[in-house]
Order: sequence, then structure tokens, then C-alpha cells
Amino acid sequence: MELRSVEELMDLLYACRGTRVAPDRDRPPVDLHDHALRTAALLRRGRPADKELQVAGLVQPVGGLLWPGDPAGHADHAADAVRALLGERVSHLVRHCPRPDAPADDDLLALRRATEEGRTAGFDAGVLEDWRTVLELLAARSSRHLGAVD
Repeated sequence: MELRSVEELMDLLYACRGTRVAPDRDRPPVDLHDHALRTAALLRRGRPADKELQVAGLVQPVGGLLWPGDPAGHADHAADAVRALLGERVSHLVRHCPRPDAPADDDLLALRRATEEGRTAGFDAGVLEDWRTVLELLAARSSRHLGAVD
């Protein structure tokens, strides 16, 4: 499935609220919605100018909602779902974040650190609506890059 609008993406991210997953047996489950907000907020603090990196942290959980029966493929599904809407870089970061065997540049390492820290960080990361404008800006940039007509 390919997300076609920021509104579809926002609806999906809101649907993550209350969905708890355990990353492994050694750690307690996390709420996907809260974890996504904390991850994006941590990236915003560390890399305030890198909106694509921040959004990659925010949209990671969508694969699990779209294809709940394929835990190993969640990152691939999320990356495929957001590629046309948010661009190739966001898709690449989402796809490779959970793969420790994949070569990692500074951006991917920052995303992995924020993803891990977001599981245990206890701070108010704001609300999803705070991210709408950033998502709209990236979507507009991606559509122009693809040659879409307004």
C-alpha cells in the first residue's frame, strides 16, 4: 500500500495510539504512538535542521499497522508506504533502521540511537499534530521532485 496524502499518514499514525509491542522478550512493550513521537522529538533536538531524519523516526510504526502479520517485514512495508509521499531518503532511513547488519552512515546511526532511546525516555514529546506542517512540507517537496502537477 502506498500512502497518498498527509491526511492518510496522520490517520495511520493516530491509529498507532494504544498499540503496544514488545521489541524483544528482554524489554517491556512500548506504545507505538508515544515511541514515534519521542523518537522524532529526540531527532529534532539532536538534528534540528534535518526534517527528513526526524520524520523517518516518526513514521517507522506504520508498517506494523498496515501488515500486522509480517513482523520481519514491517520496515520494508513502512518504507514502501511512505516513499512516494515523503521521498526516497525517508524511505531509505525507515527501511534500514532496524537492520544492524546494513552499512550505517551518521544519519542511520542517529536514527537507531533515537529509536532505542525513545523506548525508555520519559518526557513529553508533544502531540502528533505538531508534525503536520513538517509532513506537508516534505510531501510537497517530494511531489515537486517527482514532477507531480498541483
